[in-house]
Amino acid sequence: MSYESVDKLQNLLADNVFTYTTDKKKAAGRALGTFIEIITYYLIKNWKLETFAAIERPLPEFANDDITHNVEFTLHGSKKVLESSYTSTDSSISSTNLRKKHPELLSEAPAKSIMLIDKNNTIRNACTLFSHEASFYNAYINTTDKKYQIHELLNKPFAMFECKRVGVEEGMKKGPQTIEKAKQGSYVARTVSALQRIRKTDGSLGGILQKSDGTFIIKDYYELLNSIIETNDPSLLKNFILTVGVVSNHGNWFTSENPNKELRVLAQSYDWLIFLTDKGISEFITELLIQPNNKYKAVKNAFDMSYKKDKIGNIFTKVKMDNECDIALCEYFKENSKKIESWFNIIAPKEKTIATLRKELELLASKKWWEVYS
Repeated sequence: MSYESVDKLQNLLADNVFTYTTDKKKAAGRALGTFIEIITYYLIKNWKLETFAAIERPLPEFANDDITHNVEFTLHGSKKVLESSYTSTDSSISSTNLRKKHPELLSEAPAKSIMLIDKNNTIRNACTLFSHEASFYNAYINTTDKKYQIHELLNKPFAMFECKRVGVEEGMKKGPQTIEKAKQGSYVARTVSALQRIRKTDGSLGGILQKSDGTFIIKDYYELLNSIIETNDPSLLKNFILTVGVVSNHGNWFTSENPNKELRVLAQSYDWLIFLTDKGISEFITELLIQPNNKYKAVKNAFDMSYKKDKIGNIFTKVKMDNECDIALCEYFKENSKKIESWFNIIAPKEKTIATLRKELELLASKKWWEVYS
């Protein structure tokens, strides 16, 4: 079974899953937004970057900490504090359990329990245990190997991901809030990093970066961006953030003839703008939620439990995920890595591939960030 567009998939979900809601198409649209976030997070996870990741952590503007923005994911300098195993007989794992098990490392964990795995076998992705002024502690569950790791992450991230999707109402060519979403994303992308954009009189894009000694570097934007990614110079790396935008639903952002203004606004603001194609999200929904093989039925089960009329809670989000569903998703992304990466079109920078984005993120993750911010 294949579907020509995300809009048809939205209608399918509306007519078969969300019939009990007052606005079934809007409910289906929200679910599609959740799917995009899940795809993005499990892509990060498949790239072995999960232990650098935080979810919806407030991101301050560059040199203006009074204003923060919540983005879907940020990647931070990270160092492993501990790793331990758990067993299938463990009914739950909480921050209180961890504090008792590792008192020398987690004495500051809050008395009120944060559930890493609850009694219903739901895991919490990238769970923050507690924070310091310059860093915070996250726990990560490896459901496949039945292990957990705790990492200390720097508050300052080196990369951020923001997901944008706007639904199309009946009779409309594109979502009415698309331009507002584009402006919001553009503002955040332009204000969080020490690397700033300047428009030259000939229309080309320049970059400006102030070094720690007060001097400025002014170059072609992408030439300067590449220099920062490749360097180990703390004066260039400090407060730099690679900005990645993920958009979906082609009718909002471009047509077959030309990109809409909204896409151009985003493309000139993010370092990387990647488009999750209708084909990609269609394959994700078809292979995991509509017609899964036995190996991936746990994904459909978690989805059905989360969106049925008498649901208790949602166990199919970027934050909370059913344990068996997490195992199945990890396996799906591992087995279909090349196909999943082909789901994304690169809008900016031109003539680059998603493999290049992965290499840039891996290179940034390998930097000595603790020395940069020492």
